[in-house]
Amino acid sequence: MWPLLGLSLITLAVIVERVFWWTAASRGRNSALLDRIYQAISRGDSEEVNRLSAGSSDARIRVIAYGLEHSETDVEIAMQVRADDEAKAAHRFLDVLDTAITLAPLLGLLGTVTGIMRSFSFVGGDQELAVGKVSGGIGEALIATAFGLGIAITTLIPFNAFGSRVEGLRQELSTVIRNVRLLNEKARRRSRAESFAESPAERETRV
Repeated sequence: MWPLLGLSLITLAVIVERVFWWTAASRGRNSALLDRIYQAISRGDSEEVNRLSAGSSDARIRVIAYGLEHSETDVEIAMQVRADDEAKAAHRFLDVLDTAITLAPLLGLLGTVTGIMRSFSFVGGDQELAVGKVSGGIGEALIATAFGLGIAITTLIPFNAFGSRVEGLRQELSTVIRNVRLLNEKARRRSRAESFAESPAERETRV
């Protein structure tokens, strides 16, 4: 029972930590600011984008900011690297919950087997006393199985919920990367169109 108790405390701590993490992440989301950043990117206004994205707690905006910091190399690759880091942070400790879901029933079963083995050691001697000890021991052994199954079942629900949130975040970040790529291409085409539309005199003046 002690291993199961320790495992239950670990899973509870992970679940609480993940709840606080996702709560903070949800509060940090700023879709209105993200739309303003998209507009600035479509205009090719990198200074405005840097100003708007500075110090943001929104993972989507952090991905954009990191990509622009590496604009001299490859914005899309840089954004993908940061998106992977954000997804990894969102997935943190979920492997612990996954392990607990598998391990808890096995520990419960192990407790049941060892409990039954210990109960049968009372067989012999005073039969009435032996029956009481054996039945009591088997009851305690079955509690270990129930406890292990309870841990697995109650852990499975938040594990699936957190996993779904992680997958949703990955899709959102992938969408952000595609949007930035399209908006950058739009800004470049607009810049080329404006350059071609200038008269020779305007070009000489600008140069």
